[in-house]
Amino acid sequence: MGRRKDLGLLAVRLGTGGVLCAHGAQKLFGWFGGGGIDGTAKFMESVGYRPGKPSAVASGLAELGGGALLALGLATPAGGAAVAGGMAGAVSVHRPAGFFAMTGGYEFPAYLGYVATCIGLSGPGRYSLDRLIGYRLDRPRLVLLSFALSAAGTSVVVARREQVLAAQRREQPEPAGR
Repeated sequence: MGRRKDLGLLAVRLGTGGVLCAHGAQKLFGWFGGGGIDGTAKFMESVGYRPGKPSAVASGLAELGGGALLALGLATPAGGAAVAGGMAGAVSVHRPAGFFAMTGGYEFPAYLGYVATCIGLSGPGRYSLDRLIGYRLDRPRLVLLSFALSAAGTSVVVARREQVLAAQRREQPEPAGR
Protein backbone atom coordinates (compact mmCIF):
# COMPACT_ATOMS: atom_id res chain seq x y z
CA MET A 1 0.00 0.00 0.00
CA GLY A 2 1.41 3.37 -0.95
CA ARG A 3 2.12 6.12 1.53
CA ARG A 4 -0.77 8.16 0.16
CA LYS A 5 -3.25 5.35 0.85
CA ASP A 6 -1.74 4.80 4.30
CA LEU A 7 -2.15 8.50 5.03
CA GLY A 8 -5.78 8.36 3.90
CA LEU A 9 -6.39 5.34 6.11
CA LEU A 10 -4.80 7.16 9.04
CA ALA A 11 -7.12 10.13 8.46
CA VAL A 12 -10.20 7.86 8.33
CA ARG A 13 -9.07 6.03 11.47
CA LEU A 14 -8.43 9.26 13.39
CA GLY A 15 -11.68 10.89 12.32
CA THR A 16 -13.89 7.88 12.93
CA GLY A 17 -12.09 6.90 16.11
CA GLY A 18 -12.30 10.46 17.40
CA VAL A 19 -16.06 10.68 16.83
CA LEU A 20 -16.56 7.31 18.53
CA CYS A 21 -14.36 8.24 21.49
CA ALA A 22 -16.36 11.43 22.01
CA HIS A 23 -19.66 9.52 21.96
CA GLY A 24 -18.29 6.91 24.35
CA ALA A 25 -17.05 9.65 26.70
CA GLN A 26 -20.56 11.12 26.71
CA LYS A 27 -21.97 7.79 27.82
CA LEU A 28 -19.29 6.85 30.34
CA PHE A 29 -18.24 10.19 31.84
CA GLY A 30 -20.95 12.71 30.92
CA TRP A 31 -18.43 14.72 28.88
CA PHE A 32 -19.50 16.88 25.91
CA GLY A 33 -23.04 17.20 27.24
CA GLY A 34 -23.60 13.46 27.64
CA GLY A 35 -25.61 11.73 30.31
CA GLY A 36 -22.79 9.79 31.92
CA ILE A 37 -23.40 6.26 33.16
CA ASP A 38 -26.60 7.09 35.07
CA GLY A 39 -28.22 9.09 32.27
CA THR A 40 -27.18 6.57 29.66
CA ALA A 41 -28.45 3.71 31.85
CA LYS A 42 -31.89 5.38 32.05
CA PHE A 43 -31.92 5.81 28.28
CA MET A 44 -30.86 2.20 27.72
CA GLU A 45 -33.69 0.99 29.97
CA SER A 46 -36.18 3.20 28.09
CA VAL A 47 -35.29 1.59 24.75
CA GLY A 48 -35.37 -1.98 26.06
CA TYR A 49 -31.74 -2.66 26.95
CA ARG A 50 -31.90 -4.20 30.41
CA PRO A 51 -30.30 -3.95 32.84
CA GLY A 52 -29.53 -0.36 31.97
CA LYS A 53 -26.22 0.20 33.75
CA PRO A 54 -24.31 -2.77 32.25
CA SER A 55 -25.81 -1.88 28.87
CA ALA A 56 -24.59 1.71 29.25
CA VAL A 57 -21.10 0.56 30.20
CA ALA A 58 -20.95 -1.91 27.30
CA SER A 59 -22.15 0.71 24.82
CA GLY A 60 -19.74 3.33 26.13
CA LEU A 61 -16.80 0.93 26.09
CA ALA A 62 -17.60 -0.23 22.55
CA GLU A 63 -17.51 3.37 21.40
CA LEU A 64 -14.68 4.78 23.54
CA GLY A 65 -12.53 1.65 23.60
CA GLY A 66 -13.23 0.56 20.04
CA GLY A 67 -12.82 4.11 18.78
CA ALA A 68 -9.49 4.49 20.58
CA LEU A 69 -8.22 1.19 19.17
CA LEU A 70 -9.21 2.27 15.66
CA ALA A 71 -7.65 5.71 16.00
CA LEU A 72 -4.39 4.25 17.31
CA GLY A 73 -4.40 1.38 14.84
CA LEU A 74 -3.98 -1.07 17.70
CA ALA A 75 -5.73 -4.46 17.78
CA THR A 76 -7.58 -3.10 14.78
CA PRO A 77 -9.80 -6.16 14.19
CA ALA A 78 -10.99 -6.09 17.81
CA GLY A 79 -11.64 -2.35 17.68
CA GLY A 80 -13.55 -2.60 14.42
CA ALA A 81 -15.60 -5.54 15.66
CA ALA A 82 -16.43 -3.86 18.99
CA VAL A 83 -17.65 -0.74 17.21
CA ALA A 84 -19.58 -2.75 14.63
CA GLY A 85 -21.40 -4.62 17.39
CA GLY A 86 -22.16 -1.45 19.34
CA MET A 87 -23.44 0.32 16.26
CA ALA A 88 -25.63 -2.66 15.33
CA GLY A 89 -27.26 -2.25 18.74
CA ALA A 90 -27.77 1.47 18.04
CA VAL A 91 -29.21 0.72 14.60
CA SER A 92 -31.82 -1.54 16.22
CA VAL A 93 -32.94 1.39 18.39
CA HIS A 94 -33.18 3.86 15.51
CA ARG A 95 -34.59 1.44 12.90
CA PRO A 96 -38.27 2.34 13.47
CA ALA A 97 -37.55 5.96 12.48
CA GLY A 98 -36.25 4.94 9.05
CA PHE A 99 -32.85 5.51 7.50
CA PHE A 100 -32.12 9.23 7.67
CA ALA A 101 -30.65 10.80 10.81
CA MET A 102 -32.74 13.91 10.20
CA THR A 103 -35.83 11.93 11.24
CA GLY A 104 -34.07 10.06 14.06
CA GLY A 105 -33.11 7.17 11.81
CA TYR A 106 -30.15 4.82 11.81
CA GLU A 107 -28.03 6.50 9.13
CA PHE A 108 -25.25 7.71 11.47
CA PRO A 109 -24.71 4.56 13.58
CA ALA A 110 -24.93 2.42 10.46
CA TYR A 111 -22.26 4.50 8.78
CA LEU A 112 -19.96 4.43 11.81
CA GLY A 113 -20.39 0.66 12.07
CA TYR A 114 -19.72 0.27 8.36
CA VAL A 115 -16.51 2.33 8.46
CA ALA A 116 -15.30 0.53 11.60
CA THR A 117 -15.95 -2.82 9.90
CA CYS A 118 -14.01 -1.74 6.82
CA ILE A 119 -11.04 -0.63 8.93
CA GLY A 120 -11.17 -3.81 11.02
CA LEU A 121 -11.18 -5.95 7.89
CA SER A 122 -8.60 -4.01 5.87
CA GLY A 123 -6.14 -3.36 8.68
CA PRO A 124 -4.75 -0.10 10.00
CA GLY A 125 -2.07 0.62 7.42
CA ARG A 126 1.52 1.70 7.86
CA TYR A 127 0.94 4.54 10.33
CA SER A 128 -0.32 2.46 13.24
CA LEU A 129 0.66 0.87 16.51
CA ASP A 130 -0.21 -2.53 15.02
CA ARG A 131 2.59 -2.07 12.48
CA LEU A 132 4.95 -0.87 15.20
CA ILE A 133 4.46 -4.15 17.14
CA GLY A 134 4.70 -6.35 14.06
CA TYR A 135 0.95 -6.80 13.49
CA ARG A 136 0.74 -9.27 16.40
CA LEU A 137 -2.79 -8.02 17.18
CA ASP A 138 -3.86 -7.75 13.54
CA ARG A 139 -3.74 -11.25 12.15
CA PRO A 140 -6.32 -12.97 9.93
CA ARG A 141 -7.45 -15.34 12.69
CA LEU A 142 -8.04 -12.35 14.99
CA VAL A 143 -10.18 -10.72 12.32
CA LEU A 144 -12.36 -13.82 12.11
CA LEU A 145 -12.49 -14.35 15.88
CA SER A 146 -13.23 -10.69 16.67
CA PHE A 147 -16.05 -10.32 14.19
CA ALA A 148 -17.54 -13.73 14.99
CA LEU A 149 -17.63 -12.96 18.73
CA SER A 150 -19.03 -9.49 18.12
CA ALA A 151 -21.75 -10.81 15.82
CA ALA A 152 -22.72 -13.55 18.26
CA GLY A 153 -22.80 -11.21 21.25
CA THR A 154 -24.70 -8.52 19.39
CA SER A 155 -27.25 -11.04 18.15
CA VAL A 156 -27.95 -12.19 21.71
CA VAL A 157 -28.20 -8.64 23.11
CA VAL A 158 -30.44 -7.31 20.33
CA ALA A 159 -32.67 -10.41 20.47
CA ARG A 160 -33.04 -9.93 24.23
CA ARG A 161 -33.99 -6.29 23.64
CA GLU A 162 -36.64 -7.37 21.15
CA GLN A 163 -38.07 -9.78 23.75
CA VAL A 164 -38.23 -6.99 26.34
CA LEU A 165 -40.00 -4.68 23.89
CA ALA A 166 -42.47 -7.41 22.88
CA ALA A 167 -43.28 -8.06 26.55
CA GLN A 168 -43.84 -4.33 27.10
CA ARG A 169 -46.25 -4.20 24.15
CA ARG A 170 -48.21 -7.16 25.54
CA GLU A 171 -48.50 -5.46 28.94
CA GLN A 172 -49.90 -2.23 27.51
CA PRO A 173 -53.69 -1.94 27.80
CA GLU A 174 -55.77 -1.98 24.64
CA PRO A 175 -56.94 1.47 23.52
CA ALA A 176 -60.59 2.27 24.31
CA GLY A 177 -63.10 1.53 21.54
CA ARG A 178 -61.46 -1.61 20.22
